[in-house]
Amino acid sequence: FSVGKSKARMYEKGNDLGITFKDVAGQAAAKQEVQEIVEFLKEPQKYTDLGGKIPKGALLVGPPGTGKTLLAKAVAGEAGVPFFSMSGSDFVEMFVGVGASRVRDLFRQAKEKAPCIIFIDEIDAVGRARSKNPAMGGNDERENTLNALLIEMDGFGTNSGVIILAATKALLRAGRFDRQINVDLPDLNERKEIFQVHLRPVKTDDTVDIDFLSRQTPGFSGADIANVCNEAALIAARHNKKSVGKQDFLDAVDRIIGGLEKKTKVMTYDEKRTIALHEAGHATVSWFCEYANPLVKVSIVPRGRALGAAWYLPEERQITTKEQMLDEMCALLGGRAAEELCNGQISTGAMNDLERATKSAYGMVAYAGMSDKLPNICYYNNQEYQFQRPYSETTAKIIDDEVLKMINDQYARAKELLTKHEEGHRELAELLLKREVIFAEDVERIFGKRPWISRSEEIMEDDTPKLEDMPDIVKEAQAEHEKSLERKNDGKAVTAQPADGGDGEGKQD
Repeated sequence: FSVGKSKARMYEKGNDLGITFKDVAGQAAAKQEVQEIVEFLKEPQKYTDLGGKIPKGALLVGPPGTGKTLLAKAVAGEAGVPFFSMSGSDFVEMFVGVGASRVRDLFRQAKEKAPCIIFIDEIDAVGRARSKNPAMGGNDERENTLNALLIEMDGFGTNSGVIILAATKALLRAGRFDRQINVDLPDLNERKEIFQVHLRPVKTDDTVDIDFLSRQTPGFSGADIANVCNEAALIAARHNKKSVGKQDFLDAVDRIIGGLEKKTKVMTYDEKRTIALHEAGHATVSWFCEYANPLVKVSIVPRGRALGAAWYLPEERQITTKEQMLDEMCALLGGRAAEELCNGQISTGAMNDLERATKSAYGMVAYAGMSDKLPNICYYNNQEYQFQRPYSETTAKIIDDEVLKMINDQYARAKELLTKHEEGHRELAELLLKREVIFAEDVERIFGKRPWISRSEEIMEDDTPKLEDMPDIVKEAQAEHEKSLERKNDGKAVTAQPADGGDGEGKQD
């Protein structure tokens, strides 16, 4: 019944897919690594002549939605070689020995078509540390399948020209998946490139600003950004518009982050006023803390389980200082402080803020060594300490005291800022009650301009240096690269595709 036959789908010469590196925005580092695989497949003798071995496999590691499968398709499209695609779960079957048989069949087909690429998505289905949880009853089907896969990769048989790409976090050992290619969440400039790709088919109007949208979506993966563009188009269609505008994109981001607007939630005036005071408290305190994230808007429209929200542009920092973390903690506690000062009583509305502030304080004291009594100590959160803590009861008490002191200090500071700017805070809360959503411009009108520039604005202003501004050595290298590309294509001139998939402005190594 051909049960042991491989279920892999084959795409001949990458033409069926029609995907190249042009379709992968951002991910410059990952693209650079996989471009080397394309070179191996196109000109293997260039590497083998020098005694090097072609890598047997590369593992694409990263969070979901970051474009690992897309990158694998682009490699096949660029290299112009056959591409076998299957999922890890295709090996798993109820019959004993079928998984291993399918692996052997897959490699038999691949060797006939070499040079080629085998792409196994979600390889976790077969890959795990062997003999950790041995199956009761002796025969573990997943283990047999994994053994067959590893033997095919580095056993006695040779698979010259068969390169395996796999997506996920399993099977790490040199000689098998030799390369680990990290496919991370995109940063600010990469999100901008991804928006440009996904906005191609969308009819947008003049109000849409890609720079602004990429700053509005920190922590979004490529799949999330595709979802934002689609959601914005649906929202515009719902309102019978002819094109998609900036407001539709903002509504789409709100919908994806916060959930649907709850129009049926009934609240009394007192409850609504408490929420307005709370959210205005966050906005006021963050406005006067130098390192707090820049405010975008404040809303008291209920969404999902949240009754109100202050929306910020998180500063995507590479390293964070103690002062920056304390300012953010102070801004988090501004809501609770405002309730206590204006109402004389506190509510459960601040639970999420308190949870985040406590986690941050604990991380600073126990892991980052940022407290006065336990400086430069990191009780790292390791699996070795599952059942016992790596510190004594006395130290545990010091950690608790330091966390409490840190939070109380920032709470007192938030109350002090709110008392100092009491008039502005009250005006902000009243405006919020009246309009339900207010923006940074409204806050600026009440408190004046913030004297500090945000990190994302700094990055946007200081763009990547252009090729003409670079040293002569870089220009020469670029020219040499273009000449070698022309030589490779038998004298047929081709346009050099930049390594970053961008607009031809070379990036300096």
